[in-house]
Amino acid sequence: MEEKFHSAKESGLSDAELFTHIENDKLASEKITAPRYSYWHSVFRTFFKNKFNIVILLLLAAVILMAFVYPMVSSYDPYANLMDSTSKHLTPAAALQKYGFSIHWILGSGDAGQSTFDAIWYGARISIALAVVCAVINMTIGVVLGAVWGFSKRVDQFMTVVYNIVGNIPYTLLISVLVMLFSPSFWTMVFALTVIGWIGIAYFFRTQVIIIRDREYNLASKCLGTSTFRIAMRNILPFMISLIVTLAAAEVPSYISYEVFLSYIGMGMSSEYSSLGNLISAAESAMVTPGWEIEFWAPVAISAVISVVLYVAGQNLGDAADPRTHM
Repeated sequence: MEEKFHSAKESGLSDAELFTHIENDKLASEKITAPRYSYWHSVFRTFFKNKFNIVILLLLAAVILMAFVYPMVSSYDPYANLMDSTSKHLTPAAALQKYGFSIHWILGSGDAGQSTFDAIWYGARISIALAVVCAVINMTIGVVLGAVWGFSKRVDQFMTVVYNIVGNIPYTLLISVLVMLFSPSFWTMVFALTVIGWIGIAYFFRTQVIIIRDREYNLASKCLGTSTFRIAMRNILPFMISLIVTLAAAEVPSYISYEVFLSYIGMGMSSEYSSLGNLISAAESAMVTPGWEIEFWAPVAISAVISVVLYVAGQNLGDAADPRTHM
């Protein structure tokens, strides 16, 4: 170091030429040079990093397209061939031979001579719509009430008593009673599935809110005068997004399962709503009749595919929504 100092002096340069004073900008020193972070950009980047998720999304898009667009262009009439006895209970091969090659008859025909393929997607539209409506209602009430439940001690005392009473009522039994008391329509089924369906969701989020609200940074925000609403929206909600997505992914398939099960045991929607559950219930006898099995197993398979695709897509999106995966 001393040798360098002597060499600098020997160069014949002045101190002003050797050293330059740099101003200290306090605002510039506070700037963070890390790249900007976008939550949703990171969510989708993490989600699409897994190529399997792309396949699942394509399959989900195909299911939604077939369930909601195909019935609009297929001109499906379940009773068009009702008077033609030769069109009933046809196998796929027999139906294609009778009507020629057409996508409508690739799964044969049912007990009224209707296209099994068209009936399945018409029923899938009703079942998916029912499940989505129920999930939106239950999730909205459950998340909002769960947040209030977790923050307010008065609400907590009251709702805990309500939960202990209502939560012990058998859910399937209650749904069955409500469907029997009212006309078995689409909205009756929605009411039956949502009348207490939200309470389990609310209790789950109440527990999560209690865990997060008492963390040090939330207590510090409260001491500094931050409103409860701002704490909930800024400090708690971001941690809940992955839980909301994950739970919603499980709710939608569960309502499809409820609808199929209740229709199968004769307590679902009326026959005018050709849901997947009604199709499976109507084809129960075909399950054990040689040559007719596809009438039963085709809607069962489609119901299973829809449930699995919705569940897997939602679960993977829920995992991607967890900020801890954005590394």
